[in-house]
Amino acid sequence: MTDSPVLWFDEIGMGDVPQVGGKNASLGELIQSLKAKGVRVPDGFATTADAYRRFLEANGIEGAMRSRISSYRSGDTSLRATGEAIRELFLDSEFPADISESIRSHYRELGERAGRDRLSVAVRSSATAEDLPDASFAGQQETFLNIAGERELLDACRRCYASLFTDRAISYREVKGFDHLDVALSIGVQRMVRSDVGASGVMFSIDTDSGFPRVAVVSAAWGLGETVVQGTINPDKYLVFKPLLAEPEFAPIIEKTLGSKARKMVYSRGGHARTKMVDTSDAERRAFVLADAEILALARWAVSVEEHYARPMDMEWARDGVTGELFMVQARPETVQSQKTGSRFTLHHLLETGTVLARGAAIGDSIAQGTACVIRSAADIENFRDGAILVTEMTDPDWVPIMKRAAGIVTDHGGPTSHAAIVSRELGVPAVVGTGNATTVLAEGLAVTISCAEGDEGRVYRGSLAFNTEDVDLGELPETRTKVMVNIASPAAAFQWWRLPADGVGLARMEFIISALIRVHPMALVHPERVTDPGDAEQIRALTGSYADPKDYFVDALALGIAKIAAPYHPRPVIVRLSDFKTNEYAHLIGGSAFEEPEENPMLGFRGASRYYDERYREGFALECAALKRVREQLGFGNIIVMIPFCRTPQEADRVLAVMAENGLVRGGNGLQVYMMCEIPSNVVLAEKFATRFDGFSIGSNDLTQLVLGVDRDSAQLASLFDERDEAVMAMISEAIRKAHAAGIKIGICGQGPSNHPEFAAFLVSEGIDSISLNPDSYLRTVPRIAAAEKQAAAR
Repeated sequence: MTDSPVLWFDEIGMGDVPQVGGKNASLGELIQSLKAKGVRVPDGFATTADAYRRFLEANGIEGAMRSRISSYRSGDTSLRATGEAIRELFLDSEFPADISESIRSHYRELGERAGRDRLSVAVRSSATAEDLPDASFAGQQETFLNIAGERELLDACRRCYASLFTDRAISYREVKGFDHLDVALSIGVQRMVRSDVGASGVMFSIDTDSGFPRVAVVSAAWGLGETVVQGTINPDKYLVFKPLLAEPEFAPIIEKTLGSKARKMVYSRGGHARTKMVDTSDAERRAFVLADAEILALARWAVSVEEHYARPMDMEWARDGVTGELFMVQARPETVQSQKTGSRFTLHHLLETGTVLARGAAIGDSIAQGTACVIRSAADIENFRDGAILVTEMTDPDWVPIMKRAAGIVTDHGGPTSHAAIVSRELGVPAVVGTGNATTVLAEGLAVTISCAEGDEGRVYRGSLAFNTEDVDLGELPETRTKVMVNIASPAAAFQWWRLPADGVGLARMEFIISALIRVHPMALVHPERVTDPGDAEQIRALTGSYADPKDYFVDALALGIAKIAAPYHPRPVIVRLSDFKTNEYAHLIGGSAFEEPEENPMLGFRGASRYYDERYREGFALECAALKRVREQLGFGNIIVMIPFCRTPQEADRVLAVMAENGLVRGGNGLQVYMMCEIPSNVVLAEKFATRFDGFSIGSNDLTQLVLGVDRDSAQLASLFDERDEAVMAMISEAIRKAHAAGIKIGICGQGPSNHPEFAAFLVSEGIDSISLNPDSYLRTVPRIAAAEKQAAAR
């Protein structure tokens, strides 16, 4: 590196962090190393740390700065007065002539490269201690956008230097133990991307809440990206499964969540302000910011950047609204999840439920309690009570001093990549962001519990609810011959358990996705004209409004939900059970009453396999097949196995397999395996015949116990008789295992029996069952029991 006070980005790299800071060094590294991989970075230049120190020396202000800091530390002056006084020292100073001319000449050449006079640039700070692996200085200093002209540029550079001593920056360095005068500042001057008429956002190469490392998380909003970083709006969110990006035939987008995007930041014309906030149009609010091809392109960039740096990364991107081009505008290390170990973690369990007052994105995975302290303005932060739940519209770096004193944080606005989310993760404080209404519905002083331990949706409950914690060390788990899998229903909870060394998903219940996420009866989407209830019809229109065909709403939502469950376990098997609602449960879906007839005993009625080929549901079943086909063949999750529930006869199995084939799901085609729930006595009695039609069985012990013993499993009066350890039930299970193995197919069990009863687990192991699938929260205590049972069986 030369002695020049100003350097082009393509002259610097990560070895130059001491001179240009982490942010600018990273931009140079991206341009030098990743341009060949298609990663586009806007051109620009950086001033050096030496230039900063020469600025201090030439203006003789270092002594006054030390004096002000000393007074602050001794308590003689306030943080606000200290910061204001030091910033004034910078603003009253001038650049040495050679540094000033070097900035001007580089700016002129940058304009010539772009073919524009008075080129608009972004002026950003890059502290020499910034973005180190154990600290994130993101947002601690100022960024100045839409700067045009040499005089305006020099003024912005001076203000950039001054922003090294904002109140928030001083406070942050005090917390981190950095000496204020040891930290220098490099200024990055970068060609502006016209995202004001385009879009921008933030991207992580790791799931920032669960730490799941195999996804890229993209947030997107209209206009300039500061709205996403600051958390002033709720952006779109996309998740991409990184391992399948290498296969060009797949588009592994596993989540697309539409944000409200109520406002956007654009350039301001006239006056002192360079930017302004404006309302977005209805069309912008209803539309996704990014097309699928753009989501995938950004995710591929995230993979390239992560591979180059060999660590999870936090990135910012922008789309030029004039050219349509995507750009990477920043890249820095992710500083929270990447610091955690994979084998040790803590689980938080809510022991009771209550009234949910607000919902938003869950930040972290813990639970907190306290009284709500509602603060709407940074001017009132001195009113915060230590240990309270901070409730506010949004946060910025000025709020950090009280955020670290809060038991939990709840905001109206912002998404998983907003300032409130980033800082909460770093501080280890649970937060629920983007609720939309917290400052309205949470009264000052109200006792609340905030839970981020129930998946990616965070909830604020009324009152102080009981909870406990469990410390986990996966290194202590024994190995087992029996495959130990997990049961997953909620896509939101799938990432929560990715660290468990499970052998796959033994039961993914489709019903949860349909009832909790889709909410509409599939036949009501095929035949909306048959929905006569005006309220139901209006809800259906609201949910499907962005789709030309309402059926696509069902297929999209179901496919994404299944894919999100499958991702943490890929390429291990994920067994997805086709819908097994009873008629009364289907009727409770939106529009369901128009398609379901009352039954005296729904448990033994029109359910499972019998629905799939029947004209009353056949078209709805086609949507289930379309979603599964999409997940396997377009998204790339070939590890998904389809399972048919409640199949009464071999002839019924043939009819279902035929309908599946008509809808593109051919057993054996593209490696598709089809399993059957072994849960009816006829499944055991005729197991040899069923085994010729399926690739595996999964014992459903609840229905099998109910039908062998003639006990209604939902009857409280007969609860004492319902026991899968009954001699008759165990005999049926034993026979099913023997017949499956004789036929050469796999057989497992999904249920809580092995968790609740160690002797039942020992029985299954002794019978040679291939797999046991458990609820995730019982996995850790049951695996040692299975290992012990295997050891006992081997000793016999």
